Amino acid sequence: MYSSSKKSLKLQNFPLLPLSIAVGISMVATLASAAENTEIAQADVLPTITIETQGNWLENANEKKVQKHAGARTIIDRKRLNESAATSLKDALRQVPGVQAQENNGTGGSDVSLNIGVRGLTSRLSPRSTVLIDGIPMSFAPYGQPQLSMAPVSLGNIESVDVVRGAGSVRFGPQNVGGIINFATRSIPEDFKGTVALNSEYATGTDQVKLSPSLFVGGTLDNGLGLALLYSGTKGNSYREANNKNDIDDVMLKTAYDITDQDKIALNFHHYDGTGEMPEGLSAAEFEVNPYQTSHYRDFFTGRRSDVSLRYTHKDDTNNFELLSYYIDSFRTSNLESTLANGNHRLDTSPRDYKVFAIEPRYSRSYSLGSTLNEVTVGYRYMDEESTEFAGRTEYAADAEPGQFIARTRSAGGTKAHAAYIDNRIELGKWNITPGVRFESIDTQNSFSAYKNGVLQNTVHPSIQSDEFLPSLAVLYKATDHWNFFANAGVSFGPQQYNQLATTQGTTAVTTLDGLHPEKSNNYEIGTKYLGNGLSAELTAFYLDFDKELILERDAANNGIWTDLGATSHKGIETGFSYDFGHLADNLEGLKAYGNYTYTKAVAEAGNFKGKDLPFYSQNVANFGLGYKYDAWSINADMYAQSKQRAPGNQDSGIYQTEETANGKLGDIPGYSTFAVRTGYDFGGSLQGVKVAAGIKNVFDKQYFTRSSDATGGKYIGQPRTFFLQTSFDF
Repeated sequence: MYSSSKKSLKLQNFPLLPLSIAVGISMVATLASAAENTEIAQADVLPTITIETQGNWLENANEKKVQKHAGARTIIDRKRLNESAATSLKDALRQVPGVQAQENNGTGGSDVSLNIGVRGLTSRLSPRSTVLIDGIPMSFAPYGQPQLSMAPVSLGNIESVDVVRGAGSVRFGPQNVGGIINFATRSIPEDFKGTVALNSEYATGTDQVKLSPSLFVGGTLDNGLGLALLYSGTKGNSYREANNKNDIDDVMLKTAYDITDQDKIALNFHHYDGTGEMPEGLSAAEFEVNPYQTSHYRDFFTGRRSDVSLRYTHKDDTNNFELLSYYIDSFRTSNLESTLANGNHRLDTSPRDYKVFAIEPRYSRSYSLGSTLNEVTVGYRYMDEESTEFAGRTEYAADAEPGQFIARTRSAGGTKAHAAYIDNRIELGKWNITPGVRFESIDTQNSFSAYKNGVLQNTVHPSIQSDEFLPSLAVLYKATDHWNFFANAGVSFGPQQYNQLATTQGTTAVTTLDGLHPEKSNNYEIGTKYLGNGLSAELTAFYLDFDKELILERDAANNGIWTDLGATSHKGIETGFSYDFGHLADNLEGLKAYGNYTYTKAVAEAGNFKGKDLPFYSQNVANFGLGYKYDAWSINADMYAQSKQRAPGNQDSGIYQTEETANGKLGDIPGYSTFAVRTGYDFGGSLQGVKVAAGIKNVFDKQYFTRSSDATGGKYIGQPRTFFLQTSFDF
């Protein structure tokens, strides 16, 4: 049984005492400053504050904010997205150092899902990063179900992608060991404007066509009321057989009102509805014959999400206050087909409902103390989650329709979580020091029932209370106006999820509290950044020390079983750059180069696979591009490459599988590289606002693949040569 009273205050191998002292000094400084300001106010003299109040540093993110952040951070804005050959979120995220966006596969194989791995962490359904959309969690339930089998965001609605890989664990959580990824949607413009766009893709593998329309229209009235309507969707087929019937609609209504020059209120409504087929993995023999084929035509994933958010902000020269509240109602289900030994087929279904309510106040204040300038930020979040999950199964002959689904398991889970944090940014000359601490108090419970042939066998009611202090310290040194150095250390925490509290043994429900536990990681970074003279560059060394990590493995019946992977370590180097050659010579105006490279070594530090690579990550990943803009023309060429990955199987077997198995689920995955080109033209003149671009992804039609060992496991072909056409009209 997990003991929160012992574990909550024990931060292994981390200097809690110095951080606690630093935070205490900051709090005393805040109180002293408040008293000092009171005396000044009584004398009718206002203090002079010159430090810039950052407040919510995810808001209006740009290159200057990235430069001032004391950790690894990258922003890909809409201009960069439009110029590159990015036609999906996966393409966009591959431009970020340290991020590995995997090909769709297995039960994460639909166009609705998102598979992101950061710094060697598992990428399947992106479980170890806090993924946000306009600062609101994207997952079904941030504490109890953080996976992104449905990622309710579409590229056409995105203004920028902000990836904070370090120094963010105090402000955001849980599941932040893989950093914070915020998708910022297009903002309400001051003047009336709009865009209508259509992206068309044609894949040569199976001659499939996919369309992605988008619409944006909005503006601000004279009375300060701003309105914007955003729509982005995906319709059509992907490049695998039975990876078709994609039908995604992502619509958002954004409203904002300026109460005063300092006070604003925003109310946003968002609805996402997505459906897509999921092709199964192929055996080695099937892949050799035709890597695009399928024998399953009933596998699909569908889901929807409706959410509403209310945000009030006050900002003046000294104070920054934000109150954010949101409510999320989401649903997802899937059908997965499998072939039995007798030739019959089996169909599994898993409908799930989730509801999340949260309220998050945050207050920042700038003040001076002696020769230092400071900003203290305190914040709190209350979150209430509810979930209901069902797993059913039916069998049928190969030439028959499936019958009624018979219950296998049911569950009803819930979480009530309180999170509070404080940090204090201290500017002393060229130094910027920010100590902070986050406290998480999480109460999670689940009622889990097991059935046999639809008849209830038993129900268990596991629950867990977790109380964790998560300190951090970030330091930034401003060497010049353009060049900074930084270092930071922090603790990340991941609570147990609903399906990690209980499982089945045969047809009996049992709790897993004695064998599993929450996850915790100590994270360290040191690096440097440069911004100026046409160059934006970053270099970071990182180390993640996962004390205990959980992994989803498969038993003999192909059921998903959570087990203790034990300690893991993740270390490496990230670098990224963008350079405008126009700063060298006038005749090079319009020529730009950009790219990133990451080396990662992620290994198990315990268990049968101790010292061996973790599955499904590449030690070397690179993305390089060259762009040229002349008059109304633009051309870009991009290269992406990753080294081999491992798919060794369950560590309980004791066999680290490197040779390919007959079913295609296990064995090494070769590395590969692909190239893409894009050419665009802005008509202007009488066709002002009309833009057209065309390009090719995987120009040389490189055949590559990945694997999956889950319920639809096997080999999965990567994207073949794909032609795309982008048309848009700005008005």
